[in-house]
Amino acid sequence: MESHGYWTTVRQMWLWPVAILVGFPIGGFVADLVVDGVDSVGAALAEGLIAGAIIGAAQWFAVRKWISWLWIPATCVGLALGLTAGAALVDYGIDRGDIVLMAAVTGVGVGVLQALVLARNMIPGALWWGLANPPAWALGWFITSYVITRNIGERFPVFGAGGAVVFGLLTWLLLAALVRGALIARAATSEAVQ
Repeated sequence: MESHGYWTTVRQMWLWPVAILVGFPIGGFVADLVVDGVDSVGAALAEGLIAGAIIGAAQWFAVRKWISWLWIPATCVGLALGLTAGAALVDYGIDRGDIVLMAAVTGVGVGVLQALVLARNMIPGALWWGLANPPAWALGWFITSYVITRNIGERFPVFGAGGAVVFGLLTWLLLAALVRGALIARAATSEAVQ
């Protein structure tokens, strides 16, 4: 069990915050280039699919050792559905409160579908991932609203680099704890079989 220490797992997952820092701004930028702003149901759905595919691929690249490729479509669909629902809920508003609420709803979509992938990969505590994502997404947009206001005015589908740094660090620590739990469970099962 010593080989599965929490900080060892954190170090093994060092690519996660890098993937977040790269994936979110690039995913948001590409989606905005293609669609030009979340201002309707169709635009939200399309931008969510594009940004979700890029972000999901970047995240999966960082965790592919522990989590299946299903992470990519889960992120893609979760972001599209969550963003579409969240943006409609706030009537496509861009006030700080609107974007924070939109982000929380987006986090529900992404968090739930990613949690299902974690559960399918036998990662104990996957529910915590689903619960942590809405406030983490809201915090990411809240921080971006003070740092990179261009993302708000241009109606980007996701928060920028400032929010991505905080989101990446917080979710990194949680994901490492969940993966560590899976490693411990697998080691215990392996010892019981022998």
